[in-house]
Amino acid sequence: MITKLSRRAAISTVAAIGILASAGSAALADAHLTQLRLSMAGSETDQRSVAMAEVFGPAVSEFASYEPAYNATLFAQGTELEAISRGNLEMSIASAQELAQFFPEFSIFTAGYVHQDAAHQVAVFNDPLMEPFKQTVLDELGVRLLSVMYLGRRHVNLRQCPDELTVTTPEDLNGVNLRMPGTDAWQFLGAALGASPTPMSFSEVYTALSTGAVDGQDNPLPTVVDARFYEVTCQIVLTSHLVDLNYIVISEEVFQSFTPEQQAIVQQAADDAAELGRQRQLALEAELGAFLEENGLTLYEPDLAAFRTAVQAAYLDSEFAETWPEGVLEQINALGN
Repeated sequence: MITKLSRRAAISTVAAIGILASAGSAALADAHLTQLRLSMAGSETDQRSVAMAEVFGPAVSEFASYEPAYNATLFAQGTELEAISRGNLEMSIASAQELAQFFPEFSIFTAGYVHQDAAHQVAVFNDPLMEPFKQTVLDELGVRLLSVMYLGRRHVNLRQCPDELTVTTPEDLNGVNLRMPGTDAWQFLGAALGASPTPMSFSEVYTALSTGAVDGQDNPLPTVVDARFYEVTCQIVLTSHLVDLNYIVISEEVFQSFTPEQQAIVQQAADDAAELGRQRQLALEAELGAFLEENGLTLYEPDLAAFRTAVQAAYLDSEFAETWPEGVLEQINALGN
């Protein structure tokens, strides 16, 4: 039996074959891409997420498939480093607090006045003093720290106006009832700043400020705006007592599977993404500072040297510093202004 194909059927058949061939080629091309799944707790609109999607993903696209998973949908927050170590995940954005759970010496990067600003963070990360920290994570977890991301500076935000209370040194915060997060580490930092720290859930802070149950709170400027704390406060003392950070991390096994040229691209892509996020965050802080002043708040910088000296002395005299390598704090300070 001879079956005759119509012209239309023949064209359709050829087209279908072409589509299948194209799909096969695409699948073959994808098979040559290294999967880079990144798990993080932040949303896709988080400045870290946006910077990685805009810069990192495209930069590595010729040899790797960047696949971010947001809102802890792939791995629960705090479990990402273990997942990378087990070979179940390729990348994440990790905090110093998370690394300190494995390596207590990393707690030095969570302490008040260790990092002075965004530029100081970069200088510390790229300095030889950081190499033993990076090597420990590499050796013990199989995780490579690629770059450091700037998250912002925490400041003291008070109900009192400057004509009632001007804060220049830690002594000026004596007796000030300052809301701080409830953990021992946060309460210690509040006391080291000179204040009387009060543990309180974030959801209660606005009401507590409006009624005078607390005199102030500490947070970065974006949080002051987002939570509308500026409606019930009068001043922001730009203490910059905690310059928060994250690290872009990758599986060392995966990193070593790349050629030297590809490794250089991955490293540069991470640095470029971190820099983009850093500049955007700094611009946002400047913009919000102007917004807060327009809404009646007074913003000013105290004697940062006095605060840094007092806070670091408190840490060095506490159990928090027992795991810090000798001389590292002095090295970090020397890289600052």
